[in-house]
Amino acid sequence: MRAAAYATSGPQRGVIRIINLPTPQPGPGEVRVRVRVSGVNPTDWKTRTAVTVAPPAFELIIPNQDGTGEIDAVGEGVAPQRVGQRVWLYNAQWRRAHGTAAQWIALPAGQAIPLPDGAGFDLGAGLGIPAITAHRCLFADGAIDGATVLVQGGAGAVGHAAIELARWGGARVIATVSSQDKAAIATTAGADLVVNYRTDDVVTRIREFAPYGVDRIIEVALSQNLEVDAAILSPAGTIASYARSESAVTPPRSLMELNATIAFVLVYTIPEAAKQHAVTDVSAALAAGALTSLPVVRYGLEDAAGAHDAVQESAVGKVLIDIP
Repeated sequence: MRAAAYATSGPQRGVIRIINLPTPQPGPGEVRVRVRVSGVNPTDWKTRTAVTVAPPAFELIIPNQDGTGEIDAVGEGVAPQRVGQRVWLYNAQWRRAHGTAAQWIALPAGQAIPLPDGAGFDLGAGLGIPAITAHRCLFADGAIDGATVLVQGGAGAVGHAAIELARWGGARVIATVSSQDKAAIATTAGADLVVNYRTDDVVTRIREFAPYGVDRIIEVALSQNLEVDAAILSPAGTIASYARSESAVTPPRSLMELNATIAFVLVYTIPEAAKQHAVTDVSAALAAGALTSLPVVRYGLEDAAGAHDAVQESAVGKVLIDIP
């Protein structure tokens, strides 16, 4: 099979190249998926370019956590009726050497989730990491029906999923963006209020819409936005931060006065029960037609390196790799 892969050591460490590898066979409890579309996330390029002092776990890695395709073989203990099923994949390369940037992948059956009729491969390939992260940020403390949610960075993959899942969960949604194009994305996703933080007075606009504050903030840049978050958070509200802060964070005293919570979310290490809750809800929202795809930026497998570069350079939309 054809695959994009990179070495984890030596002079070519982290350099993606296209190679031929044996087609994998599913082991016990696994399915084999003929991959059609591979989704690229920031953690994919960050993992590839990370400098570590520990010996690498694998000499060669096929990157990318998310993707879609059809099951074409099953291992022992998996219902044979799953052959032919269209599926979306998540956490495919987590603690494994084989991600979705290849023509085939074998992985645990529970990480291949049925794709409902009407949901295309592009949409499914953009779920995984973004949607499960967004779900954890939104629902870690329970239902959000009737709540007011702020999504900082509403045009990103996690932000887009958070807007749609929050609306599906019954919340009013505010989103911040940095341009008119991104405002259109957040509005189409269903945000009730979209604020351009480059041109608008964010605190004033949000306080006009939600005079008692927002109940939950989905945060992409905690150190940068914390003062604003503190100014519009409701008493006992929560800030759920899913991205690493580039500088130290000093919480203002007002957050203590609000009895606020700052919660950190890393999708790979959330409790297994939380992952399953997210998969169940994301599947339900998908079946209900509540989730849509971001604008797509497409690459072929031969230019998998370009796809990683596009995500690293903050391409607007979802970067996908078509698998031949």
